Amino acid sequence: MAWTRSVRRSVRRAASEALRRAWEWSTVAGAVGPDDRRARRFAAFGAGSLLAFPPGAVYNEGYIHIGEGTMIGPYVSLAAGMAPGQAMLHSPVVRVGDRCVIGRGSHIVGHWSIDIGNDVQTGPYVYITDQNHSYEDPDMPIGPQRPVEAGVSIGAGSWIGAHAVVLPGAHVGQHVVVAAGAVVRGVVPDHCVVAGVPARIVRRWLAGRGWVDVDHADAPL
Repeated sequence: MAWTRSVRRSVRRAASEALRRAWEWSTVAGAVGPDDRRARRFAAFGAGSLLAFPPGAVYNEGYIHIGEGTMIGPYVSLAAGMAPGQAMLHSPVVRVGDRCVIGRGSHIVGHWSIDIGNDVQTGPYVYITDQNHSYEDPDMPIGPQRPVEAGVSIGAGSWIGAHAVVLPGAHVGQHVVVAAGAVVRGVVPDHCVVAGVPARIVRRWLAGRGWVDVDHADAPL
């Protein structure tokens, strides 16, 4: 009957509004700021910083350093080591500088050293790690082979585009743009744009000339 359909629509609208309000409240109430108890688990959690709700996998916070005025977006995973409770050799293993923005769904997974400078921003779903599988024995499954580690650094003022991957041993300079979907390894100099898989320099800032386009083939990292 028409009146029952009208009641059902009214109930659905009311339930929808209640759920929306509850979710909005939870994103505010669930966020972690420097004065919250969970922030005290971190090696450092700077003034004005925020870990948004809902978080991704966040563990071994005692080896993670977050600077001041930094926003860690929702669903971001921040981890030191392979499992909660693992003792690391030094602290911090992961450092995120001041005034950074880490985009939704990104993963920063450190085992040795990941150092992200001040004023770095990432798009969503960026993956940064300092550990990878080895492939020393071609007859053995790759998963159980001993992983290899190499420190990662991202210079101040850089921008890492959506879905980019920063591999172990990568050292990204200051004021660098990493294009969306790029896979970065090796050393990236200051003031350039890299793109592709693997990433190559496509533009550079040269004193007296400004921005100069670079042929991929002539500019491997």
